[in-house]
Amino acid sequence: MHASPRLERLVQRESAWCLRANRACARQRVRAYFAAVSRLGDGVFWYALMAILILVDGREGLAASAHMAATGMVALLMYKGLKRWTRRPRPFASDGRIRAWVAPLDEFSFPSGHTLHAVSFTIVAVAHYPALAWLLVPFAASVATSRVVLGLHYPSDVLAATAIGTGLAFVSLWAVPVHAFM
Repeated sequence: MHASPRLERLVQRESAWCLRANRACARQRVRAYFAAVSRLGDGVFWYALMAILILVDGREGLAASAHMAATGMVALLMYKGLKRWTRRPRPFASDGRIRAWVAPLDEFSFPSGHTLHAVSFTIVAVAHYPALAWLLVPFAASVATSRVVLGLHYPSDVLAATAIGTGLAFVSLWAVPVHAFM
């Protein structure tokens, strides 16, 4: 089955965006920044945040961390299932001009697990601690951007993960409102 000409053009445009973004990593500082952000987004940043919340804010920090962890477990199941179902190749695997500047954690591209977790964790954490928005929102945006710049995801992988992560976080906050922890 052949894709429609409109879909083919969309895929070509998305690959062109990936290539443009990926070329930014030719500059060492850009590559180092996004590689570090990506590594922190593997979980290190979020685990450290959860530990700090517990140490600094006791029971309330534990409640917020448990809320984040539960949301993260659902996110993990969702993105792994979607990756197995869609089996979309990563940009560097589909276009030899795009370079993977860091090693991917798995084989497939859609959706971006890093972005899905960053968005859902940010929304849940900020619901518990609004003062953290100044730190978490730019970090989550950097994680999302890193996935395209490093050649690991298409922009649509990141946009879909943002939508899924947002929806998941809001369902989580609806199911277990922050005031339920207080």
